[in-house]
Parts: sequence; structure tokens; C-alpha cells
Amino acid sequence: MMVYDLACDAAHRFEAWFGSSADFDDQQARGLLLCPLCGSPNVGKAVMAPAVAAKSNQASAQRAPVQSLANDDPMARLLMMQRAFESQSDYVGDRFAAEARAIHESGETRSVHGEASADEVKALRDDGVQLLPLPFRPRARSDA
Repeated sequence: MMVYDLACDAAHRFEAWFGSSADFDDQQARGLLLCPLCGSPNVGKAVMAPAVAAKSNQASAQRAPVQSLANDDPMARLLMMQRAFESQSDYVGDRFAAEARAIHESGETRSVHGEASADEVKALRDDGVQLLPLPFRPRARSDA
């Protein structure tokens, strides 16, 4: 995984994680990147300052960390994480329990998200299926 500092045409800066540089290029080409603050599809890589280590014989200078707007706003950061997760997984709706079980049994490594009842979640966990409740409602469901 790699993290990029991104910026939209409204100068909102934010971070996003990608599996590779090619993943970023592919998502950008397909128009999947959106600013989490304003929704602008005009998103590109922002200029990043490299982290250069000081020489071992010099004291490191104290510098204030550079924070993007998204880092200052927990809701913006959560929205950013949601969009990143959803761009890398398939929404399966109320078929989540069946899909998760089928993926587990086949040994596949595909990521899915959706809805499941408390009983379905308990049964999946009892069977060793790894899952994690999300701290947000899937956009595919909440936009309906």
C-alpha cells in the first residue's frame, strides 16, 4: 500500500491509500477519485515534501507537522476512508453473509461489503469468517 497527498481543483488537500501507483492511475483514469470535502472529480497528486533523515552527526530540527484539512476534520477523514474502502471492494447488499461465506470457503481474497443481521454476523464469526463492522453506512445503501 502507498499513500498519496491529493488535491482537488478547489485546493482541498487530503490523503488516499492505493495498492500501487498503477491503481492510482487506473482509478484516476476511470473517474473514481472524488474530493471527500466537496465531491469534485478533478483530483490529482499534490506536491509532497519528502521525509529526509538528518545526518547522524547533526541534531534533527524540530518541525511542525504539515496537516491537511482532512486530518483536522474527523468526519472528512472518515468519509475519505469510506470512499477508499468502497472503491476497493464490491457492494453486495443484503447478500453479504452468503457472499462472505462463499469467499471464505473458496479461499478467494476478494473484499465485499453490505448488510447482515446480528445472527448472520455471529454465525459467520463462529465459522471462522473474518469480518469487521464498518463505522459508516455504505453509500450504495444511504444514497437510495
